[in-house]
Amino acid sequence: MTRAWLRRALPKTLLARNIALLIALVMLSQVCSLGVLLHYVQRPRVERAAAVFATYVTTLDSLLQATPLAARTELTARLDARAQLPAEATVEPPLSLMGAYRTFQRNVFLDSLRAHLPVDMPALWQSEGGQRLWIRMHAPADAPRAPYWIALPIPEDAKGAGLDAAILLSLGLGALAALTGYVIQRHLNQPLQQLTRAARRVSAGETPAPLPTDGPGEIAAVSSAFNQMTHALQQAEATRALMLAGISHDIRTPLTKLRLSMAMAMPDGSDSSFVVAAESYLDQIETILQQFMDYAGSGEREAAEPGDLNALIERLAGDFAGLGHEFALSLASLPTVAFRPISMMRLLMNLMQNAIVYGGGTGLAVRSWATGEAVHVAVGDRGKGLSAEELEQLKAPFQRGRNARAHSGGTGLGLAIVERIARLHGGSLQFHAREGGGLEVWVVLPLTPGPAMHPVPPGKPRPQSPARSA
Repeated sequence: MTRAWLRRALPKTLLARNIALLIALVMLSQVCSLGVLLHYVQRPRVERAAAVFATYVTTLDSLLQATPLAARTELTARLDARAQLPAEATVEPPLSLMGAYRTFQRNVFLDSLRAHLPVDMPALWQSEGGQRLWIRMHAPADAPRAPYWIALPIPEDAKGAGLDAAILLSLGLGALAALTGYVIQRHLNQPLQQLTRAARRVSAGETPAPLPTDGPGEIAAVSSAFNQMTHALQQAEATRALMLAGISHDIRTPLTKLRLSMAMAMPDGSDSSFVVAAESYLDQIETILQQFMDYAGSGEREAAEPGDLNALIERLAGDFAGLGHEFALSLASLPTVAFRPISMMRLLMNLMQNAIVYGGGTGLAVRSWATGEAVHVAVGDRGKGLSAEELEQLKAPFQRGRNARAHSGGTGLGLAIVERIARLHGGSLQFHAREGGGLEVWVVLPLTPGPAMHPVPPGKPRPQSPARSA
């Protein structure tokens, strides 16, 4: 429990933690230095001043007792002698944190002074109306019943002169040390922030510029390792792209030859049911191959450009209408959003195709709306609903819902491709139960483009929709 409380109490950033630790260490060192100053330097100094002052007081007391009455009366008048102690001399000074060291010195001086004076000579420190010491002198021999109080100035050593400047200087040095630590930590944090930004760009599918390696040795080692990792990822990406292109070519070429061979081998007038079935299987193989290629690519290398998302939805809905599938559109006014045209078209096509195939082909609808931070596109159908656990599992590759088991030719990559493209745009994929029955799949795209979104110059033509050939 203590460890959990400590984790909550600590600042979240390394900069804040180091500054807090530095301030704590500086304050601890200042407190220790002040303790050493008061106990081993100032205290002996005050005690010596009290001893000297006690000698002065006892000498003055002896002198007053030996002075004749007439001369003593004039002398006590000059010393402001009083028969009764003034009221302001009995007022204790208020306690304050800023004046704690003054109270400490005052108590040390009084304790030492009282230790050196006779017991019947009390001493009081007046703080109100000016600082001075009141000491009750012994009654003279010719007036044994008339002791009196006299006021004497306080020695400078007992006032702690110069200690204020020392404390302020210590606090100033502590603040300077904390400021220096802050500047040093900010300097160390700069390459870490560069590393964070570069790592985010790598996770978004980009290729960041190499990080500088001319900083401190530890930071330079991390930056160098990151640059090596980025270079290795670029090589792996190039190898993957080459392998995918080779697989696509090497598989599609014999499939095409197989189609031609089957068409040429069948004599005229023979039963063509075998050819139709075989061509259906070949179409399924090509569909599965294309889905694998789409999932492996997912549009990382495609540049984003600002465009009208509603226009893309209307064009796809028109293409599906030409194939006999009507989507009810409810499109609100949307701000301009930066997106990858081909990838976004693939995302919407997969969702609309899934609604047709797995949603029973009824209640097809697409709606869009915008909030203050994001644009939403929802594709709905009236198919049998799935549980929340099943819906989340559909985001993973090769996962198919129980309503898809009766359909052949799929690989379970459709929603995985949609999820990947949505994340590539900084968005997310959500499943919601549709009012009146069925399912709605929401695509949420942020209005503020992420680091992976780089608009291309205007005027670049958008690709044509492949929906009619799907």
